[in-house]
Amino acid sequence: MAAGKRKPSRHTEIERKFAVVDSTVSPSFDGLSAVGRVEQLPVAHLDAVYFDTPDHDLAAHKITLRRRTGGTDAGWHLKLPAGADARTEVRLPLTGARESVPDELRDIVLAIVRDRPLQPVARIETARTVAMLYAPDDTELAEFCDDRVTATAGESLQNWREWELELASGASGDAGADVLDRLANRLFDAGAKPAGHGSKLAKVLAAARSGEHGDEAPQPAPAPTDKVHRAIAAHVSELIDWDRAVRADTFDSVHQMRVTIRKIRSLLQETGNLGEREWVLDELKLLAAVLGTARDAEVLAQRYEQALTGLAPELVRGQVHERLVDGSQRRYQSGLRRSLTAMRSERYFHLLDALDAIVVDNTQPAETDEDAKPVTVAGAYRRVRKSVRRAEAAEAAGADDSEEALHRIRKGAKRLRYTAAAMGESKVADCAKDIQTLLGDHQDSYVSRGHLVQQAEAAHAAGEDTFTYGILHQQEAEVAEYARLQLDASLKALARAMHKVKK
Repeated sequence: MAAGKRKPSRHTEIERKFAVVDSTVSPSFDGLSAVGRVEQLPVAHLDAVYFDTPDHDLAAHKITLRRRTGGTDAGWHLKLPAGADARTEVRLPLTGARESVPDELRDIVLAIVRDRPLQPVARIETARTVAMLYAPDDTELAEFCDDRVTATAGESLQNWREWELELASGASGDAGADVLDRLANRLFDAGAKPAGHGSKLAKVLAAARSGEHGDEAPQPAPAPTDKVHRAIAAHVSELIDWDRAVRADTFDSVHQMRVTIRKIRSLLQETGNLGEREWVLDELKLLAAVLGTARDAEVLAQRYEQALTGLAPELVRGQVHERLVDGSQRRYQSGLRRSLTAMRSERYFHLLDALDAIVVDNTQPAETDEDAKPVTVAGAYRRVRKSVRRAEAAEAAGADDSEEALHRIRKGAKRLRYTAAAMGESKVADCAKDIQTLLGDHQDSYVSRGHLVQQAEAAHAAGEDTFTYGILHQQEAEVAEYARLQLDASLKALARAMHKVKK
């Protein structure tokens, strides 16, 4: 994180919301074995201003961003979906009376908001009565909130009452879900119903839209009409999620974002129907290449760490850990910084805008048969077979480009895998994945061996013991040889799977 930036705190929030009327009597938790005692807290008065883009892009992704005063957790709160009943809450303290959205929080959702302004979209004031529930061992179990809400969004003014149940930070997993179910049953017994909204803001904005458009809120855009374009839409959504994980420096997120980019690119190549957006393929390839520096370094660091741990201590000599593991980790951090720079650029936003447009365009069928290229599993498989034949011919002729030949097979297998998965041909997709994995291991081994030679030469020049580099190099050569030996069997398995598809 750049100098001067604050580091936000994060925690997982597991809660459920319930709708009640003004006359509903608060529930009793007496008799529940999970509850040892209940502590009533003073009423808290909360005042929150919610921020979003003019088109409510954050709300569309079920994300809320607010500046709240009052209560024990006043500050900036960014809430991100994290599964059923769960959200990740990212917090920053307040630093001024009328401060704008902190850059640290904006950056987390930058792939969604891009270059659009974040502005106030609603104000929600809450009178909150809290009951803290404690387990028999006096540890915090859950928090029951009885909220009376006043909300404004534009000309819309709303008042309602709702209940919230939030698990304490130590209660999670299956046991936590069971406790939440048992507590929720007491609320249902008191007359509550599940809330029809995921957040107070969602309720406010839905009512505001209904007021602007009459009795019915505008309907979302229709889903893409065919399997491949539905898969593209799903992968574009995944790309936004992995973008957020990369910005948080989550382990393996760079790799997963790169995989998602390649899925999108492969499927777009299969459709062959980009028209003026043909440049998107080049931009996706370039973005994957930028991420590749961090990804390769992360893979090497993990690979060397595992390899060195597996060796007897007397076989690990010299500064090998510092050069291989620590050096790879430094290159990862450098590659990550370069990736984040690219992911904060107007060029990146332009690419994301284009992907959104492609998804929207493909919600409607082409006007004529000539407008779209039919996507078939058989067509993708033919490219794999062609690459295999070229590799076999090159090997027979003694050509010195075996790595490139295998790389072409891997690329073809990748496209086949993603196409087959989109078309519902899971067996073909699994067989193509096996080939991709084998050749991926082969490629990683090739890259690792080259790096080991470089580091061994540097170590030798520095007068260090290079014995361990030779052992690791031999291990990598064995990995590559194993992949080559397994390839024929995997190609035959793919051919059998394809034979069933043709039937």
